Amino acid sequence: MSLTFEEARRRVDAYIGQFEEGYFPPLLLMARLAEETGEVARVIAHGNGKTPKPGEDAGDLEMELADLLFVMICMANERGLSLERGFTRMMEKIETRDADRWTRKEAGR
Repeated sequence: MSLTFEEARRRVDAYIGQFEEGYFPPLLLMARLAEETGEVARVIAHGNGKTPKPGEDAGDLEMELADLLFVMICMANERGLSLERGFTRMMEKIETRDADRWTRKEAGR
């Protein structure tokens, strides 16, 4: 299954749009972003030697990253921003700025 930024944006907007409360305010979205980032960090720590607390699930990195993406889409939607446009601009920036920063793999490797 393939999903575009625009499809994800519309799906999140349709979900949020069915509730009177709508999107959380910006500072609460920022707090949610920090919370989800912490959950990503916890899963990575568990996968790299940190022992989960008794009864604590090691976590699901794919789901935690998706939770993070959901909050980022909410932030973009709440502000009327395009993650697709932003991602394209960011990639153009790093593809130019960092073009010679690291050692390239040899052809065929």
